[in-house]
Amino acid sequence: MPKRNDIHKILIIGSGPIVIGQACEFDYSGTQACKALRKLGYEIVLVNSNSATIMTDPEMADFTYIEPLNEYSLTEIIKKERPDALLPNLGGQTALNLSLELANKGILDQYNVKVIGVNLKAIEKGEDRIEFKKSMEALGIEMARSAAVHSVEDAEKVAAELGYPVVIRPAYTMGGTGGGLVYNIEELRVVAARGIAASMIGQILVEESVLGWEELELEVVRDSKNQMITVCFIENVDPVGVHTGDSFCTAPMLTITEELQRKLQVDSYKIVESIGVIGGTNVQWAHDPKTGRCVVIEINPRTSRSSALASKATGFPIALISAMLASGVTLDELPYWKGGSLDKYQPGGDYVVVKFAKWAFEKFDGLQDKLGTQMHAVGEVMSIGKTYKEALQKAIRSLEAGRFGLGFSKHFNDMSLDELMRQLEYPTSERQFVIYEALRKGADIDVLQKKTMIKRWFIEQMKELVDLEEEIIKYSGDNLPAELLHRAKLDGFSDRYLGRLLQISEDEIRERRIKLGIEEAWEPVPVSGVEDAAYYYSTYNAPDKVETKDEKKIMVLGGGPNRIGQGIEFDYCCVHAAFAIREAGYSSIMVNCNPETVSTDYDTSDKLYFEPLTVEDVLSIYKKEQPAGLICQFGGQTPLNIAAELEANGVKIIGTSPDTIDLAEDRDRFREMMVKLNIPQPASGMAHNVTQALEIAATIGYPLMVRPSYVLGGRGMRIVQDEESLLQYVKAAAEEVSPDRPLLIDKFLVDAIEAEADAICDGNDAFVPAVMQHIEYAGIHSGDSACVIPPVQITEEQVKTIEEYTRRIAIEMKVVGLMNIQYAIYDGEVYILEANPRASRTVPLVSKVCNIPMAKIATQIMLGKRLGDFNLKKPRFTHFGVKEAVLPFNMFPDVDPVLGPEMRSTGEVLGLADTFGMAFFKSQEATKLKLPVSGNVLITIADRDKKDIVEVAKAFRDMGFTIIATKGTKVFLQEHGVESEEVLKVHEGRPNIVDLMKNGEISLVINTPAGKQSEHDDSYIRKSAIRNNILYITTTAAARAATEGIKERRHANYSVKSLQEYHRGIEL
Repeated sequence: MPKRNDIHKILIIGSGPIVIGQACEFDYSGTQACKALRKLGYEIVLVNSNSATIMTDPEMADFTYIEPLNEYSLTEIIKKERPDALLPNLGGQTALNLSLELANKGILDQYNVKVIGVNLKAIEKGEDRIEFKKSMEALGIEMARSAAVHSVEDAEKVAAELGYPVVIRPAYTMGGTGGGLVYNIEELRVVAARGIAASMIGQILVEESVLGWEELELEVVRDSKNQMITVCFIENVDPVGVHTGDSFCTAPMLTITEELQRKLQVDSYKIVESIGVIGGTNVQWAHDPKTGRCVVIEINPRTSRSSALASKATGFPIALISAMLASGVTLDELPYWKGGSLDKYQPGGDYVVVKFAKWAFEKFDGLQDKLGTQMHAVGEVMSIGKTYKEALQKAIRSLEAGRFGLGFSKHFNDMSLDELMRQLEYPTSERQFVIYEALRKGADIDVLQKKTMIKRWFIEQMKELVDLEEEIIKYSGDNLPAELLHRAKLDGFSDRYLGRLLQISEDEIRERRIKLGIEEAWEPVPVSGVEDAAYYYSTYNAPDKVETKDEKKIMVLGGGPNRIGQGIEFDYCCVHAAFAIREAGYSSIMVNCNPETVSTDYDTSDKLYFEPLTVEDVLSIYKKEQPAGLICQFGGQTPLNIAAELEANGVKIIGTSPDTIDLAEDRDRFREMMVKLNIPQPASGMAHNVTQALEIAATIGYPLMVRPSYVLGGRGMRIVQDEESLLQYVKAAAEEVSPDRPLLIDKFLVDAIEAEADAICDGNDAFVPAVMQHIEYAGIHSGDSACVIPPVQITEEQVKTIEEYTRRIAIEMKVVGLMNIQYAIYDGEVYILEANPRASRTVPLVSKVCNIPMAKIATQIMLGKRLGDFNLKKPRFTHFGVKEAVLPFNMFPDVDPVLGPEMRSTGEVLGLADTFGMAFFKSQEATKLKLPVSGNVLITIADRDKKDIVEVAKAFRDMGFTIIATKGTKVFLQEHGVESEEVLKVHEGRPNIVDLMKNGEISLVINTPAGKQSEHDDSYIRKSAIRNNILYITTTAAARAATEGIKERRHANYSVKSLQEYHRGIEL
């Protein structure tokens, strides 16, 4: 069946900001959909609130709206653009829920918008837990015994009948949000209440526990002719009880019989047919290996996290194919590389794929490292090898956790077997590394299997690695026999790890290996559904099957796994680099290991190597391809950390030199340069030990900003107020401080306004498209602070000073490419805080607000062009762009959601409007917590912030809000002419702050943390706001911005405007 001709304009809804459970895999799927549908001749209207994505670049769709993802905004866009069709299943749970809302409110019918790709009524069968259960009963497919309820009381009754433990699963959510495994009635009450609040329809499923069963997934694709294929069979190595987003898994299934796989496939096809999805569906199963019982856990009737993994694992671009199928094309009309058409597709390939998650437990004080049915991972890596052991070891070194093998992680090797076994009481992010050391200490495989419920085969594979490692260690300080070195490489041991085991350098291992003719070979992963495409993986277990061409090539190093501090923004830059390289007539080569991203799409670059970003792996590709140069400044800290070593091994790095990158991190060298350039800088120093740290502190005075060197996302950064805090910090950071990685100590400028500038540089000149002003004051990481373009508090003179300083520094450092510089304005003077001669996370933001494709221009400069060739002029525009960070505290209810110098946000949104107030309002709405336009505002402020709250309180009073305040704040406000109603703190009695929040009597919380000077902990205020879905503000600067936003919104509702319209209004 050819494509549909009754539709011409298609609306695609994106997934919004990166959050735990819904990450950049939807940028990948949405971008693929736009490409596929535009190629078929359709006009595309794209709506997404996330400015960091490739998807929201103006070239990707015909009409791009960076607007809040809610009913009002979508209705306005539909009214304005009049699309014929809506494709709802490529923007994750967000797009699916919003599409259902638009359909149920009659908006789609009112404006004649057809839904393609899915039947929304049928979708309810997949998402509504009651409907899904009915559907499965009708199909004769078993589910875990369960009941759907809408109240905690009913949940208690169901749990009593089923027997504990039980699993709580909220309807219409992703990433296990709000759910969990509970072992008693107290835990049930907490998790059930949380789950009901998280669900769009206030519904949870209380389900019998199938804890410890095998968890298996099938990725199924169906077309309008009801032709179905299974793209991928995925086996989770971690059993049921660990969320699939946290579980480490393999494709294909390695321990599951053909017979069971066939049964799961037949039943999955029945489910997908009954739900009626056209395109991709993920079906999750639990299998009890003791009894053979199989139950369906859930389905995702949309592209999902697993879809991205399945796509990259098999070379089957699910989102691309799904978009084409939704337009009427069928599987028998699409090509299949094995011959024939795609309806004949069979999952295959003589390789093994391993996915391993990346977590951020260390970023959140008080967060327990414990894995369960609610997802905690912030990113993931995928590796490909000829064998499971090779793929597993490649996955470990892809994680960038400073680990190049499974052994000797943290202090596990120093533990006794009993201590190690105690570490395995429940699943953690360290479980595989603990099992490895337990095996080394003689742990019994059956005992480990019983304790972890991980299948025996996987533990046996690990035991074989341990045994080989122990054999290798015997040759420590000696020459490893060639046969043993060869065996080690076949099993995936990295050069770096072997060097550690043998106590010699990685270089020595590499030289010896190459001398013995033991080198990486490459194999292709052919791409299905398109003509003649493939990407590549390395192995030591097969001959080389990949040819190279004698042509001009440039290699780009990607950013590796998503994590807090290094996210999709860096992938955005890498993708633009690949496009620009191709446009300049070179062949582009991408190296990355992240399955969620656009950079690892098969057609982003001319050649993709799906490989770890380590010296060994990159050098092997470089040696094979012989490119004219390598770009390492776009992938964040990942490639920068290996840049100097690559250069020392003969790699030609184009753009800013590794020495310049090092200069920016070396505080002494950098300070000397600032003195030479006459640019003010807060007093600072570098300490290699406690004594030096105390000496520096005594010289420059408290408060101080302290952090390790060579980190991204403010990792380990703290503000210390006194000597006791400094001593605690140095002690805790001891592992990260060394002679070549000192502690950086700066004078902290209290209540300074922070600003930053991104620049494009050619070594002789620099261009700054815009200066950004942070809304929160200094002390909050730039990634967590809201920021606005153009600035609203900084004078024109200060903006010029920032631009001039940026230009001077870029020229002095001979930066070629991109640069980001952070400034603080203190007592009217501009101080430089730090310079980063690389791409920053604000590049997509500045590019979109100003309509200047920074990464593309920077790449062209690295390839030889000069700034003057582009005739760049500072853009003049009347709109405002406000970026707001999206924080994951709703997933971590026990963590105090207070902001500081270490970054905690997982993603961001952008509010665009013609005034600052409205742009700020839209940015808050896009985070899913709206600013109220009336109601009660709770104000409870630390003494140090009271001077800044009067103006804010008066603004709320003048807008008709009722102000509720704690005793001290009430007295202070009264003294300054602002009346308020008093509320008790928790320790003062009832009814108190928490009671009011639970009763829905508070619309907005403004609370600045009391800190350690306070007698009573006030974190419960912020935690309660999160639990009750109330917008909370923890800085007076953000509170002031909120009053401006509310004022604008009370005046009128906002209008929607495409990015292309904003860009047409820019004067250059």
